[in-house]
Amino acid sequence: MEDIRGNLGKIKEQISAAAKVSGRKEDDVLLVAVSKTRTPEEINIAIDAGVTDIGENKVQEIMDKFEAVKPVKWHMIGHLQTNKVKYIIDKVSMIHSVDSYKLAAEINKRAGGKGITMDILLQVNSAQEESKFGISTDETESLIKEILETCENIRIKGLMCIAPYADDPEEIKIYFEEVKKQYDQFSKIDHERLDFKYLSMGMSHDFPVAIEAGSNLVRVGSAIFGERDYSKK
Repeated sequence: MEDIRGNLGKIKEQISAAAKVSGRKEDDVLLVAVSKTRTPEEINIAIDAGVTDIGENKVQEIMDKFEAVKPVKWHMIGHLQTNKVKYIIDKVSMIHSVDSYKLAAEINKRAGGKGITMDILLQVNSAQEESKFGISTDETESLIKEILETCENIRIKGLMCIAPYADDPEEIKIYFEEVKKQYDQFSKIDHERLDFKYLSMGMSHDFPVAIEAGSNLVRVGSAIFGERDYSKK
């Protein structure tokens, strides 16, 4: 089995170094371990090694692993269909991938039914990649306003971005910086259900650059657990 504990130690060192570049420290950046295709046993090893937050891309994987994994905060980080919100609304602490008012309305409805307020991030596709979900930077403000006006069971906690892949992550830093500008802009809005705390940017191949650009939440999977074996799924 991959040296999960050792990998985590290396990642924390990288987080600390990148945070220092941007005038912060390691504790200012939340590490969400992405457990896509991973077993509960592997996830529990990561938790024992200090991981406090787990991210999943698919609703079914959350459902399959939820009971077998030790107490931890779950994050839905993948594309979420409206008809699957009901399955995870009382299991996750935050949904990163809200990219439409339709989805927000469904989350609001299901959260209200459970008597809870769901924390969400708005997914911004700053590079305008057709292969990725997310709103454009021009749409962010209007979606925030619409959610605040009509979704009383939602609290907007910040923004999420997936940048294009590049062999040299420095080439995509501009996309992270663009979302950081929006994050700073909307952080100034005073509203009880707008609490910009998280800027979720950066994955295994680019998280140091994302942190340097201002990210305070990184979603790291293969760098912790090793390369995925998709034949298992």
